Formats: sequence, C-alpha cells, structure tokens
Amino acid sequence: MSGTHQDKLTQMLRPAVEGVGYELVGIEHLPMGKNTVLRIYIDSPDGITVNDCSRVSHQVSGVLDVEEPIKGQFTLEVSSPGIDRPLFSLEQFAQFIGSKVKLRLYHAIDGRRKLTGMIDSVEGEDLTIREMDTGDCLQLHMDDIDRANIISDI
Repeated sequence: MSGTHQDKLTQMLRPAVEGVGYELVGIEHLPMGKNTVLRIYIDSPDGITVNDCSRVSHQVSGVLDVEEPIKGQFTLEVSSPGIDRPLFSLEQFAQFIGSKVKLRLYHAIDGRRKLTGMIDSVEGEDLTIREMDTGDCLQLHMDDIDRANIISDI
C-alpha cells in the first residue's frame, strides 16, 4: 500500500487531480509484464461520472507525458472508489472508523495474511482492527498493510 514510487506518483498527480476539482483517493501502480496499469481513484461530493474520469484522465495524461515517471508502456485507468472503496492512508481509515474492512498484510500475523474486521481506532501511525471471526483486537502499523478495502453491506 505504501511505497516510495507510489508516494512520488501521488505527490506528482495530486495537484493535477485537485486542479480540476476532484479528490485523489489513491493510486495503484500494478506492473504486469510489458504493460503496467496505473489506476487512479478519484472522488467528489457529487459522486463520479464517466465524464469526470475522462476529464481527470486527460489532465493526468499531460502530467505523465511531461514527467515520464513510468518507463515503457502503461495503461491509465481513472475510477471512482466504488462501494468496496480502497483505503490508502491513515486519514481514510480514521474517516471510516466503525466500518467493516478486508485487509491483506505484507507479513502474516498468527499465520494469516488476510483479515476481515471493523476499524476500531486510529492513533498516530497505528490502527486497531476488531476481527470479525474472533472479536480480538489487532493493532497494526500502516506499513503492515498491503491492501485494504471497505466491505459494503449491500
């Protein structure tokens, strides 16, 4: 979830996304052989339409063409966070305290790398997740988390 390259991409692209009136929720940089995927999640108080994605894609493409942070070919995808919203920062975890979340960790805890629980609290660089299966609370550092998504009740 956190990584120097993704952090640099986020810092580079945030002004372009915010400059056209949207929130940059997060970025996924997914190397896939010869063709890399750069997925950008955006949001706004009014939701996101296809036209919004197109507008941000055009703006971000200009920055990527000038800065060239990704070597070789890549596919740019711009998307809304959707109902299974990915979480990229402690601020986003804090915004969704009390929500169910599915986590994939970089390293196993108690023999498991995948956890499902409720966001209990966020303090400093740590967050507490109450596991759905056991009710146990796990304290995790943000750097422990590879991927996190809100679980919708729909």
